Amino acid sequence: MSLKVYTSLLLLFLVNSVWTRTVRQVYDDLDPEHWSHYTSECPRECFCPPSFPNALYCDNKGLKEIPAIPARIWYLYLQNNLIETVSEKPFVNATHLRWINLNKNKITNSGIESGVLSKLKRLLYLFLEDNELEEVPAPLPVGLEQLRLARNRISRIPEGVFSNLENLTMLDLHQNSLLDSALQSDTFQGLNNLMQLNIAKNSLKKMPLSIPANTLQLFLDNNSIEVIPENYFSAIPKVTFLRLNYNKLSDDGIPPNGFNVSSILDLQLSHNQLTKIPPINAHLEHLHLDHNRIKSVNGTQICPVSIAIAEDYGFYGNIPRLRYLRLDGNEIQPPIPLDIMICFRLLQAVVI
Repeated sequence: MSLKVYTSLLLLFLVNSVWTRTVRQVYDDLDPEHWSHYTSECPRECFCPPSFPNALYCDNKGLKEIPAIPARIWYLYLQNNLIETVSEKPFVNATHLRWINLNKNKITNSGIESGVLSKLKRLLYLFLEDNELEEVPAPLPVGLEQLRLARNRISRIPEGVFSNLENLTMLDLHQNSLLDSALQSDTFQGLNNLMQLNIAKNSLKKMPLSIPANTLQLFLDNNSIEVIPENYFSAIPKVTFLRLNYNKLSDDGIPPNGFNVSSILDLQLSHNQLTKIPPINAHLEHLHLDHNRIKSVNGTQICPVSIAIAEDYGFYGNIPRLRYLRLDGNEIQPPIPLDIMICFRLLQAVVI
């Protein structure tokens, strides 16, 4: 299971660079005769590298409008400008666009012409971070694989905005203004292949409803979440990386086996209000509990199997897989209890 998960996550992490590198290689040996043709098509405000004719670099140019995009462009870089509007006119010929980076501009929802994004049929990656959006823009291209909307002012998610985005693997909404009321039971409906959902740094007080079942990475740091509902993670049986740092979780807010979930390999609960270590699963590999209110650690109580069994299994047995344990910023005094080391034979680092 771990191998499958790590393979999927590696693919998610590397897909951008691998794809870009492959395209670069195709054009590294471009015939110099064609360079003048590509240069003449290039908007004067931008840079068109001859060795990478599918890319258009218009970043950091002080642009207030999007220039006309040549038909050959797949990768469009418009970040760090002063762009306020996204209209259809510049994209009339740009029917092959795969990637648009519009981070760090001044784009508002009213500045996005109706239907302009959904008409980009081949678009896979859309970056609109650090703008002035107040809601998720709609409609969106149905083929999108990544949508990054971090650090806007988003407080509303239009009904059905994600319903046709079956190919979306990453949705980043962190550092916006989302309340619990913005996340309804059908908000994420249709995201059947979502792997990473980031809703950190919002204003949530509850765990979000109806997370897509295939989600592997769920990031909810820096909210005000107090309670984990009973059996919450049974609806997302593949979740592997769970971040709940900087919330308001207490012992009473966690069900007895709330985090005893076999799929979770990395659990981060730093900067909460816990006074004891919650029960964990034997498959867990990384546990972050720093900066809570924990005063002592009892290896016999937190060990996913009995200490006697752990002693009998030996190094090559089916022993708990915990490799990293962080407990600093609590009220725990060294040394580390011996039963912790007996239980977690694979521990490589304990921070206390």
